[in-house]
Amino acid sequence: MYRYETDGAAIYRQSFSIIRSEASLGRFSELEEPVAVRMIHASGMVGLEEHIEFSEGFAKCATTALQGGAPVLCDARMVSEGVTRSRLPHGNQVICTLHESTVADRAKKMGNTRSAAALELWKPHLEGALVAIGNAPTALFHLLNMLEDPHCPKPAAIIGCPVGFVGAVESKNALMKALPVPAMTVRGRLGGSAITVAAINALASKKEV
Repeated sequence: MYRYETDGAAIYRQSFSIIRSEASLGRFSELEEPVAVRMIHASGMVGLEEHIEFSEGFAKCATTALQGGAPVLCDARMVSEGVTRSRLPHGNQVICTLHESTVADRAKKMGNTRSAAALELWKPHLEGALVAIGNAPTALFHLLNMLEDPHCPKPAAIIGCPVGFVGAVESKNALMKALPVPAMTVRGRLGGSAITVAAINALASKKEV
């Protein structure tokens, strides 16, 4: 018989303790550090913290938005399904429009990906929202193009962590250079749904276990 830790809360406590003993977290603020810790936990990668970048005021803006009941707009179902609803402070809506019936036709007309086209359906929800892009660089690029329009509603904050080899690096660099609103990212090719979800869950609640 294998012997192993069976207490879920204890596993979390031990995991976060190990991360804090091994990772270089000194540059993060009090609000940023728990976000970085959860992202490292989700990736299983001490060293990820070297690639995490927060713009000034991001953590406060994102937390305030969630506390105020703002929706969370997600580019992929892997992101939206990963959000722990019980951590959301006001039963915040978690919205992913990728599989809406009009998206495929929209994408064809736009000459873009479905991930990018789906963002057009965000507009009624975008004002003051927390945006979480963890999969598609095309979605992040399209969001930045949308936000160049002065009439486009502005989200409260953007988590921009698309993953991959084509466009991921460039889209994240563009986000942090343009900074249409406070934002965070994971520089380079790293990113993905699990890391993005971890950031949302950490911002949604201070409870770690």
